[in-house]
Amino acid sequence: MKTILNVIWLVLSGFWLFLGYLLAGVLLCITIIGIPFGIAAFRIGVYALWPFGYTAVERSDAGAASCVGNVLWLVLAGWWLAIGHIVTGLALCVTIIGIPLGIANFKLIPVSLLPMGREIVRTDQPFVSR
Repeated sequence: MKTILNVIWLVLSGFWLFLGYLLAGVLLCITIIGIPFGIAAFRIGVYALWPFGYTAVERSDAGAASCVGNVLWLVLAGWWLAIGHIVTGLALCVTIIGIPLGIANFKLIPVSLLPMGREIVRTDQPFVSR
């Protein structure tokens, strides 16, 4: 079931969201200070490309630097990427088949707003990093 949902997701919204994260990552990597943010954008972009079967968990070793990074991320790229998830989520919820995909889009909003201090893991191992 995860594979079917991932393929439908990839066609309807995953590829376009991935391109958005890729663009944000490239723009953020222009400066040396933005490289950690660009890497986070690439990591979440891959998660947005193929989300079913994976989940985001908070890292136990995340500290004050992650908090400061999240604030900077929110200002630089988080709002725009979250708006993309909201728009595609609402568009997918118009049809009955798209409702699970729209809900998955809404679940990606917290990760797109505050990605620092999170790790993407398989759903059958959500507590591996703890």
